[in-house]
Amino acid sequence: MPRRGKLTSGMAIRSPRPTPPTPVVRTCVGCRARTAKSDLLRVVSRDGEIVPDPQARLPGRGAYLHLSQKCFEQAGRRRAFARALRLPGPVATGALGEYLAQRCGEPGAGLPGSASRGSDENGIAGKAGSDRDERLMRTRR
Repeated sequence: MPRRGKLTSGMAIRSPRPTPPTPVVRTCVGCRARTAKSDLLRVVSRDGEIVPDPQARLPGRGAYLHLSQKCFEQAGRRRAFARALRLPGPVATGALGEYLAQRCGEPGAGLPGSASRGSDENGIAGKAGSDRDERLMRTRR
């Protein structure tokens, strides 16, 4: 009878190389593409409003979204936030829209179909020193 804890020729031998960890995969609620969790933004519901959770530390059920206006608009059209977070009825996405507009730097990206406040019809901010003005000044010769 073989001793316990000792490998014999008929037993499987442990692999000498450890397998590299595979990245955690989540699905974007907007485009429904499966992507690494680190490439997506976690969102949660706080008091009936969808808020971003960039550190992924807020309590509660979360959903994941690409940092793009396109995915945000698709998720809003499909009512994916309420479904993914298991919430009854429509939800407010204003804070998430503002976060994406600020993060992506897209003018008018706050809410689907609305222009950002403080900008003219070309999307240029009215105050001096905005990013738009600085970019124009750097490219001039």
